[in-house]
Amino acid sequence: MPRAGLDAATVVAAGAALADEVGFAGLTMGLLAERLGVRTPSLYKHIAGQEDLNRRIAARALDEAAAAIGTAIQGYAGRDALAAAARAFRDYVLAHPGRYAATVGMTADDALRASGDRALDALRAVLRAYPIRPENVDHALRTVRSLLHGFATLQAANGFQWSADVDRSFEWLIDFADRGLRS
Repeated sequence: MPRAGLDAATVVAAGAALADEVGFAGLTMGLLAERLGVRTPSLYKHIAGQEDLNRRIAARALDEAAAAIGTAIQGYAGRDALAAAARAFRDYVLAHPGRYAATVGMTADDALRASGDRALDALRAVLRAYPIRPENVDHALRTVRSLLHGFATLQAANGFQWSADVDRSFEWLIDFADRGLRS
């Protein structure tokens, strides 16, 4: 019988929080079971295993990032929407580096694909204000995602250790992306 108060959603939420603490690569079923005060086999009553846990954390992270971006861009268009989306994305990655790391390189199933689509839809909404031909929207999405992902993950990993102000560099990136999308 499953432990009272423990269900799949609780296990995934605890796994996501733990990934943020120890890093996604350090997340194990044993460590998660210890955190939840259960034995490792008890987790298998709620999730299928490490891969299932990882996939669910990735879907959760994409849904959370999509919601953060969607909320941030409300009422904005053009560069203002791009800046709001960029800041929301970076803030999300910096606050949740472990769970965000789960989204990278994960083979998508239907649930993960749907979560990814929600995140891309939030960025598509930003791109609507730019003169991008329909056949180039996917390229624009990949470019914007790559810029934001690269900056945020480098910052989360303390990859900017020189004297230039990181926030000013980020604003420069937003201006750079805006100019490129307008051309």
